[in-house]
Amino acid sequence: MLLKTLVEYCAPTLAGLKTGNIFTIKNGLYDIDEEICSLNTILVERGLRLVPLRKKKESIMIYLYRPERLKEDLKDPAAVKILKDKGYHFRDPDCCIAELARHLKSDPVFPHEIGLFLGYPPYDVKKFMEDPFRGVKCVGCWKAYGDECEAKKTFDKYKKCTAIYSKQIECGRPLEALIVNPRRQVRLCS
Repeated sequence: MLLKTLVEYCAPTLAGLKTGNIFTIKNGLYDIDEEICSLNTILVERGLRLVPLRKKKESIMIYLYRPERLKEDLKDPAAVKILKDKGYHFRDPDCCIAELARHLKSDPVFPHEIGLFLGYPPYDVKKFMEDPFRGVKCVGCWKAYGDECEAKKTFDKYKKCTAIYSKQIECGRPLEALIVNPRRQVRLCS
């Protein structure tokens, strides 16, 4: 069950186009921890990791990401500043993920710096955090405040990728065949 949801919400990350994706599933349907562990045996050896970020009685928020890509994204000076201002130990991505999970659990407001963990441009994350309504140039996977043309291209690429991956899963293609190895750069969608 998690496999279809993983492809539906995370195809760009599986394809190597995006740093990470987050999705929420209903809790209590089955042992999700066991399924996450099982999927991680496939994902980790291909440069991906699946982790539960927040568990509630009714739902679980799950994060699929590429650790090496996240490490690079979080080196961006604008990303460092955002994380530093929010109290993160920005030098270690694993610590940042743990801190994000803590913020999700205990902060009274949603931690919008989460966009940095998804590969969104730090400029757009910063502008959204300042005022989510002022200066928006276009909306897709995120609200873009900077390069509208590039954002629209990216949104289209993600949408196309998700359609291709969904069709591949429906045709019975195994997850292992859909995961792009960043070292080989062979992609089903680009």
